[in-house]
Amino acid sequence: MSLSVGMVSLGCSKNQIDGERMLYKIQQAGHRLIGDAALADVAIINTCGFIQSAKEEAIETILEFATLKTEGRIKKLIITGCLAERYKEEIKTEIPEADGVIGIGCNDDIVAILDEIEKGETVVRFDNKEKLSITGGRVQTTLPFFAYLKIAEGCSNCCTYCAIPQIRGKFRSVPMEDVIAEARELAESGVRELIVIAQDSTRYGEDLYGRLALPELLKKLCEIDELKWIRVLYCYPERITDDLLKVIAEEKKIVKYLDIPIQHCNGEVLKRMNRKGDNASLRKLMEHIRESVPGIILRTTLITGFPGETEEQFTEMAEFVRDVKFDRLGCFPYSAEENTPAASFDGQLDDDVKQHRADIIMEEQMRVVDRKNIELRGKVIEVVTEGYDRYGDCYFGRSAMDAPDIDGKIFFKSPDMKLVMGKFVNVRIDDILDYDLIGERTDEPAQ
Repeated sequence: MSLSVGMVSLGCSKNQIDGERMLYKIQQAGHRLIGDAALADVAIINTCGFIQSAKEEAIETILEFATLKTEGRIKKLIITGCLAERYKEEIKTEIPEADGVIGIGCNDDIVAILDEIEKGETVVRFDNKEKLSITGGRVQTTLPFFAYLKIAEGCSNCCTYCAIPQIRGKFRSVPMEDVIAEARELAESGVRELIVIAQDSTRYGEDLYGRLALPELLKKLCEIDELKWIRVLYCYPERITDDLLKVIAEEKKIVKYLDIPIQHCNGEVLKRMNRKGDNASLRKLMEHIRESVPGIILRTTLITGFPGETEEQFTEMAEFVRDVKFDRLGCFPYSAEENTPAASFDGQLDDDVKQHRADIIMEEQMRVVDRKNIELRGKVIEVVTEGYDRYGDCYFGRSAMDAPDIDGKIFFKSPDMKLVMGKFVNVRIDDILDYDLIGERTDEPAQ
């Protein structure tokens, strides 16, 4: 029997790709996909379970759809993803409305699971998490001109605050030929921007080839004619090599943008996190990257209030942010996650203290961004059109300086030309609004 199936995919882009692979299998089996899961026969909630705020969002979404099922507005409810993998026993007990609770190692079985629950069975199934497919067809759920390309699954870094190795298993790279084949397929379908992702993109190839093969992979991706932008996220600082920087600097298709989640700058805090580096080495690295790739946009993420973080260590991080002047930065208060080493560390800080410190970091970053954005006034920037804001009566999009969903937007007028989604245009920047830019389309060349 053909069913209508909708999915709500929460959390990171890596989890989103897992959902896209499930949707592909469901579609290939003859079921009908619906964009609004609340209108489907079967709703699949693809959850995130990384930190407390993500878990709360997942639980709220599950409860919302449990209510829809009770009211008869949907027929069946399936819960999968990281939260299901991590809290299988609790979900089975606390969400009796769920017809299926499945671990990520069972994603490939989604069609058989649909058949079982349609027959009235309740399916609770977990398998080896490393059986999660890292290749295969996808139903693209991003805007049609960009897509995420997952080059590895799992993580073996074992940072003391992070549950990803427990949830996702050890780091394992996707064979290079499979990555290239998937990238070509996406490009042929109309994708112009590929965003390369993994838990640690810079570790790519170490397990398969005995070397850090990200530079080689990026060169091969640049050979795909249809692609215009290639962006790299989640690069660990200790594995950013001169070979990688050389490729980023020389290859025109690779946007001059690098995401390096450092989490902290104090050496003692980083050691407790089971991460490498310190204030001096990180400053030196950022300076070296900027010298190697002139004009590069640097993004990072930081954690405030890690167990034992002193006021002096926090102040050191605030000064680091002020001095290094990252172009893009996100900051999160530490979240104590069950069964991680850091959750049992001495020196756990009050939630208000952690949040207050995060707010201070973001205030420092806002001042940095203001100064950088002021320098963009009057400049012409290439922008990819993402849509039309009918309230603002203008288009909006992103430049190569901005990754989707996490960075700012550029809002612009185009009085003499109607634009379609995915069209690249040049925009003269006239004004700024917090993290966003405002301008007007122009025929002048980008600077």
